[in-house]
Amino acid sequence: MGQSMRVALLPGDGIGPDVIAAGVRVLDAVARQDRFSIEYSTHLLGGVAIDEMGEPFPAQTRDAVIRSDAVLLGAVGGPKWDRGPGHLRPEAGLLALRKALGVYANLRPVRAFPALLGASPLREEVARGVDVMIVRELTGGVYFGERQTGQLQDGERFARDTMYYTESEIRRVLVKGFEAARLRKKRLTSVDKANVLDSSRLWRAVVDEMKSEYPDVSVEHALVDSCAMHLVTRPHAFDVIVTENLFGDILSDEAAVLTGSIGVLPSASIGNGPGLYEPIHGSAPDIAGQNVANPLGTILSVALMLRYSLGFPEAADRIEAAVEAAIAGGARTRDLAAGAAAFLHTDEMTEAVLAHLA
Repeated sequence: MGQSMRVALLPGDGIGPDVIAAGVRVLDAVARQDRFSIEYSTHLLGGVAIDEMGEPFPAQTRDAVIRSDAVLLGAVGGPKWDRGPGHLRPEAGLLALRKALGVYANLRPVRAFPALLGASPLREEVARGVDVMIVRELTGGVYFGERQTGQLQDGERFARDTMYYTESEIRRVLVKGFEAARLRKKRLTSVDKANVLDSSRLWRAVVDEMKSEYPDVSVEHALVDSCAMHLVTRPHAFDVIVTENLFGDILSDEAAVLTGSIGVLPSASIGNGPGLYEPIHGSAPDIAGQNVANPLGTILSVALMLRYSLGFPEAADRIEAAVEAAIAGGARTRDLAAGAAAFLHTDEMTEAVLAHLA
């Protein structure tokens, strides 16, 4: 065997362990084909970490992920932990993980598979051919700005969250957006709320300063409310969308419906160190351990890992082609089966992808 790669596995909560197992099977298959080896280690994150270690992102997990070449995450969260204080909720572990890894750009490709157009809530002529990449800033903005809760003198409660960005934080994620556009159709849409927010006005100014560095990329600005409307009315107008943390969180989840199922969408969070790869679906605790979760989002996240962190882009292409071939051949998990009695279980869908990969 050739190279050896260190991959940290964070199964997390709910269906996380189910889909991580599927991703590992596919990663092992391409490792055998391309003659490299994977050294896995498995660690706690989220609700399971709170239950076992008393915190959502234990020090042992932090040390392990920093030493890895890439991190594969399942899902975190669930009603069990919803009533805890903010720092003891699973999502706090996810934010701390991103910060520890220094991943500042989240890449979410949203592509409508032709065989799944009937599952999209949009008319087929609107959904057909959709292929958008959303680049979301990940470590700044209102999620990480100064916050405060308290009471006024009359006893009325208040809460404050601050949207804060520095020029360097904006610039580095814009570089990822411009680079992504260069590899695609060379069209970049920067999304902000510059008619209201000072942070957005700074964002827009930095975009305008940088666009001369990428003369081959056409650039347009869009207000976030206008972008949200156009994503579901004329999604073909977009190629690469780059935006700040909160706006990107909302827009990428909205874009997910274009495909008909959130279960088929992957994501990559990248920076200057190990990349973090995860499906964008939630933990779905109601179906955990039942072998019915859709593994395709995780399998496609493995493809992104091979492309952006492990250096095997051709293997990534093969996985993506195998997923599309499996769907085109009629393979459907329960969420894609449109209420039909017959559907594939998690392991069966994984096997369908592996058959095309072989």
